[in-house]
Amino acid sequence: MTVEKTAELNGHGNPIFTLELSQKPGILFTGGNDKGLVEWSLKDNSFIKVMFPVNASIYSIHGPIGFPLLFTGLRSGEVKVFDFVKQALLPSLKHHLKPVFDIKSVNQKQELLVASEDGTVSIWSLKTFELLHSIKVSDDTVRCIAISPDEKQVAFGCRNNQIKIYDLLDYTLVKTLHGHTMSVFSLQYAPSGDYFVSGGRDAQVKIWDAKSYELLHNIPAHLFAVNSISFHQTQPYFATASMDKSIKIWGSDDFKLYKIISHEKGYASHPLSINKITWNGDQLLSVSDDKNIIVWDIRFNN
Repeated sequence: MTVEKTAELNGHGNPIFTLELSQKPGILFTGGNDKGLVEWSLKDNSFIKVMFPVNASIYSIHGPIGFPLLFTGLRSGEVKVFDFVKQALLPSLKHHLKPVFDIKSVNQKQELLVASEDGTVSIWSLKTFELLHSIKVSDDTVRCIAISPDEKQVAFGCRNNQIKIYDLLDYTLVKTLHGHTMSVFSLQYAPSGDYFVSGGRDAQVKIWDAKSYELLHNIPAHLFAVNSISFHQTQPYFATASMDKSIKIWGSDDFKLYKIISHEKGYASHPLSINKITWNGDQLLSVSDDKNIIVWDIRFNN
């Protein structure tokens, strides 16, 4: 496996907390401790525009498949809604009064899930923007959401170290998993749906069986918090990003470490916490407290 840094996008004035690829190929959205949500071109690695202003830090961005919408979760608890057809903001989703840390959608049910520091997850209709339910998941923050590929289950990572699994049909609690010793910051299901991966403030990466909920593997993956996990859609790998300023690429079939991207390994990488990563084909995109976005080209030798 070879790694080449092909671009660094500058323009944010403060730390970047999150990123989301558009459904339109070659477009990236980023947000953080800045005055707005930013749109970038990955075709020529350039700034396009500030999509809309915000009055609080952006912690989460989500574009549901099949809808011309972009949802942006703010530190204030507000969720901004941008309509690409109208090229305008719609009325915000106003329910949470504390930060919104993650937003995901359930395509089959056309529902939007919003996780907050208030310990609840609100569920909204993607068609009418009506608030359908609110689930009390935890007495503390819900940090992250992962939806199984078959959309039968959803996993929530919480600040109280727990992972809560719910049935997506009726939002009943299926299982509470105890494994991390600190907050769960990141969750991702494998594309196969056989297992899911959690990353915590305890620097551990844990592999869980998606059916039995058994802990299959524990990897002491990083030196500090595991902020983000992302699976390659076609290659047997997943990547993790950490507060320790490194990105690591692991085998998704053998859970071995294949590559470390960091200054210590000779890469012109981020000098501060890496907050979010995502695959764009064989490109890996990363955002950081250093205010920059890096585009990495990954070549697989298999």
